[in-house]
Amino acid sequence: MSEPRVIRKYPNRRLYDTAESRYITLSDIRQLVVNAKPFQVIDKKSGENITRSILLHVIAEQEETGRSVMTEEFLEHVIRAYADDAPQEVRGCLENALAKFMQAHHSED
Repeated sequence: MSEPRVIRKYPNRRLYDTAESRYITLSDIRQLVVNAKPFQVIDKKSGENITRSILLHVIAEQEETGRSVMTEEFLEHVIRAYADDAPQEVRGCLENALAKFMQAHHSED
């Protein structure tokens, strides 16, 4: 497996794809995910891996389009899970449930 593509986030909030030598948008990040292209987003100033933060931005942008996946109730449950003593179990449960759904959904195609 090849190394993940490196995306640099600059202080001006712009994202730079080092593989293609161009600035990209959150929509481009979404397309990398949809196409299962491995990548990581690195903050140019701190050197910190901020991929999770960028993925959350992509989700927030998707949720605002009107084709929402998550209800307010679901989002409230997720927020409460952070206060729970079992965040690892919640993470595993959500990952397994979504993986099973995606497998079933793609087997129907």
